[in-house]
Amino acid sequence: MVRSFRTAATAALSLCATLSNAAPMTPVKRDLKFDYNGEKVRGVNLGGWFVLEPWITPSIFEEWADSNTVKDEYTLTQTLGKTEALSRLSDHWNSWITEDDFQQIASHGLNHVRIPIGYWSVIPIDGEPYVQGAYDVLGKSLDWAAGAGLKVMIDLHGAPGSQNGFDNSGRLGAIDWTQGNTYQQTIKVLNKIRDDHASHSAVAAIELINEPQGWDLNMDTVRQFYMDGWGNLKNSDVAVTFHDAFQGVTNWGDWGSGMSNLLLDTHHYEIFDDDAVAQSPSDHIATACSFGNDMASTGKWTIAGEFTGAITDCAKWLNGLGIGARYDGSFSGSTSHGSCDGKYTGTVAGLSDADKSNIQHFINAQLDAFEKATGWIWWTWKTESAPEWDMQDLLAEGIFPSPVSTRNSKSLYPKLFLLCSRRDVVRVETMVVGLEVVVDPC
Repeated sequence: MVRSFRTAATAALSLCATLSNAAPMTPVKRDLKFDYNGEKVRGVNLGGWFVLEPWITPSIFEEWADSNTVKDEYTLTQTLGKTEALSRLSDHWNSWITEDDFQQIASHGLNHVRIPIGYWSVIPIDGEPYVQGAYDVLGKSLDWAAGAGLKVMIDLHGAPGSQNGFDNSGRLGAIDWTQGNTYQQTIKVLNKIRDDHASHSAVAAIELINEPQGWDLNMDTVRQFYMDGWGNLKNSDVAVTFHDAFQGVTNWGDWGSGMSNLLLDTHHYEIFDDDAVAQSPSDHIATACSFGNDMASTGKWTIAGEFTGAITDCAKWLNGLGIGARYDGSFSGSTSHGSCDGKYTGTVAGLSDADKSNIQHFINAQLDAFEKATGWIWWTWKTESAPEWDMQDLLAEGIFPSPVSTRNSKSLYPKLFLLCSRRDVVRVETMVVGLEVVVDPC
C-alpha cells in the first residue's frame, strides 16, 4: 500500500493548528520530586518483572505451551504450588532486572522507570495461590533508581478480581474488580504503597490502577475510585497517576477540577485489531502524530505510559499464551497482512533492513508526538525474544535514539514545529522503504 506524498503532507499541516490551542497544564500545588510542568518524562517500563507476562518471558511458561492449563501468574503459581513457585519466581525477581539495568537506563538519558506490581505482592488475599517476595525487591529497586538518578512511578498493575481480564493483571478471564470487597482491598494496597514508599526520594508518581477496562466497568465507580485514591495520596509528594480507562485521552479534560498534581496516563498501541495492523508504516506514523496532538489538548499533565515500536502483533504469545498474530493471519478470524519472520522470536540484529527502518522511524515519530504533551514511558525495557518491543536491544543496535532526547537519523520528515513556524514554505523530505513512501508529520 502506498500513502500519497500529497495526502501525508496535507495531514501534517492540518495537525499544526491544534498545538497552539492546547490548554495550559495543571498548576503545581505542592512540591514534587519531578517538574512535570517544565521537563519531559522520558522513561521505560520494567515489564515482566513483578507481574509475569508470557510473551515477555516465554521460558517461564514454555512447559505448558500445549496444555491450556497455565495462562498467567495465577495459574502458574496454582499449578506449581507455593514452594516451587516461590523458588522459581524468587530467582526471576533477583535476576530479570538488577541494579545494573538502572544504571544502563540512566546512561541513555532516560529519567523515569515505571515499575508494575500486583496487589498480591503488597497485601495477599487468603486462599489465592500467588507467592510473595517481589515487594521486598521493589523496595531495593527504589534505592537502585535513586543511585542512578532515576525517578520511579509505582504502578498497581493488577487489582483484586482483575480490572481488565488481561493476563497482565495477574489473572486472565473475568473482570471482577469492584465486586465484593475488591474496591476497598485495592485502596488498602495503595495506602500501604503510600505509607511504605511515597516518601522515598526516587518515587515521583504512584499510578492508582493500570488499564481498568472502562467499557466493562461502571465508569462512575472508576471515577469515584480515582477520587478516593487521589484523596489518600494528595498529601504525599507524588504525582497521582490515573489511566484513561480506555475512554479516550480527550474525555478527561473536565474531570478532576481542583484536584492538584494529577497525571493522566494513556497507552498507545496500533496493533491490537485487524485494521490497525493493516496500516502502512506512514499511516502508523500519522496516527501517532495525531494522537500526540490529542494528548497535548487535555489541559492536564499527560503521558503515553505505554507504547511500542511494533507495527505488528507478531511477538510470540503477545495476544496470550498459545495464541497467534493478526498480522500473519494466525490469530483466529484475522486476515494476513504479511510475514512474522524475524519478529515472532529473535533479536533486533536479526530483523530485516525494512523492519529496522520502519521501527526506527515509528519510534522517532512517537517520541516527537508524545513530547508535545508531558512525555512517554516505553513498554518495555527487556524481553527474552520480542525484538520490536525490547528497548535494551533496540538501543544496542542503534534503532532507538541515545540519548533519548535526540533523534538517531537525519529526519526523513519535517519536524511538525518547522512546518508550523514556516507556513509560507513547506519542505517535506521523503524516503523509500521497500515500495512505501513514508512521510512523518511529526
